[in-house]
Amino acid sequence: MVHFVGAGSGAADLITVRGKNLLEQADVIIYAGSLVNPQLLDYAKEGCRIFDSAKMTLDEVIAEVEKAEKENLTTVRLHTGDPAIYGAIREQMDRLDAMQVEYDCCPGVSSAFGAAAALKAEYTLPDVSQSIILTRMAGRTDVPERESIASFAAHHATMVVFLSTGMLEQLSAELIKGGYEPDTPAALVYKATWPDEKVMRCTVATLAETAKANGVYKTALTIVGNCLGDTYSLSRLYADDFSTEFREAKK
Repeated sequence: MVHFVGAGSGAADLITVRGKNLLEQADVIIYAGSLVNPQLLDYAKEGCRIFDSAKMTLDEVIAEVEKAEKENLTTVRLHTGDPAIYGAIREQMDRLDAMQVEYDCCPGVSSAFGAAAALKAEYTLPDVSQSIILTRMAGRTDVPERESIASFAAHHATMVVFLSTGMLEQLSAELIKGGYEPDTPAALVYKATWPDEKVMRCTVATLAETAKANGVYKTALTIVGNCLGDTYSLSRLYADDFSTEFREAKK
């Protein structure tokens, strides 16, 4: 049996209870060493075989899983954040399907939400934005043209941009091209929820210079949108003139 487990946004205690339990029970752990907090490996039991997938190819990962299956062992494939976002899990699951190996997925706290916590921000403010776009700039992995930063920027929704800290000048240009004003609030969150977390507030136009001034070149999320500003409407959910299934309006 293979369990794909989301490690969470960084802090070792932000893994889910289920994820922690699976780590404790695992005979083999294959973890994304470039991004997963190594403190999570402290949950592994004595004798657990541990592999860093940052140093492995897909074939090498699958070979270790196949070996564990032949020994009737339980494997945890530990991915950063939530495995469903930029986790490259589909290609692994397809290989397991072909091998007729049983597997399941345990969700994790995405760094997108770790960043929101660091910013003390609400991404979905009434009359500001009710949608969140999770995306990235094109790099070694292409992005479909229909999903360009500029096309998404036209919506003025809250945007969380992954894997793009090294391309912030281009990102700013694309955001402005798409319709964001240069002074639209933005932020960079370096290693959200880790002990060395750093929060940098700026604007769309000053993303690159802010990162440079703080010595940040990777492992940061970019958050863009007026949800980071100070103008919004109060939620109707808690308004005293609004009735719900559980409460009558008081006015």
